[in-house]
Amino acid sequence: MTKISKALAAVAVVTIVALPAVGDAQSQTGNQPVAYGADSVEYGPNRIILRGRAEATQGGNRFRADTLTLVSGEGGDLQRAEAAGTVYFVTPDQSMRGDRAVYNLGNGEIVVTGNVVLTQGKNVLTGSRLVYNINTEAARMDGAPRGAAGSRVQGVFYPNAN
Repeated sequence: MTKISKALAAVAVVTIVALPAVGDAQSQTGNQPVAYGADSVEYGPNRIILRGRAEATQGGNRFRADTLTLVSGEGGDLQRAEAAGTVYFVTPDQSMRGDRAVYNLGNGEIVVTGNVVLTQGKNVLTGSRLVYNINTEAARMDGAPRGAAGSRVQGVFYPNAN
C-alpha cells in the first residue's frame, strides 16, 4: 500500500469516528459510509488536515469548514477534530455554525466559538460560545465577555415548532 493510499485510508477511518451522530440518529448512521472531500489533504504523524471546502458526511450528518484537522493519539485512535474558518455541524434536527469548533471524542463534547448560531427548526439561539454534548444533547450558550459588543445570548423560540 502506497503512502498516499495509507493516508486516504486513514482519513476514511478517522472521519468515521469524527462524525458524531445525535441522539437516536447515532445507531442509524454509525454503519453508513463516510464521504469526504477537500481541495487538498495533508497527512502527518497523528494528524490529517483537510483544507479548502473541507467536508465530511455520514448519513444525515455533515461537518464542514475551511479546514478540518483530525488529531489521533499514540495508539492511532482519534482524539479530537478541530475545525476553522466558517464551521458548520449539521444533523437532521439542528445545525451549529461558528468560526471555530473543537470536538472531543472522549467526552462527546463539541465547543463552537465565534459568532455562534444554533438552530433547531425555526428556533434560533446566538452567542459567542456553544458547548454541546453529542451524547446527552445538553447545550450551554455563552455571550461575549462582559462589556464586549454583543455580549448577550439572544434567541427566538416558536412554541410548538420543531
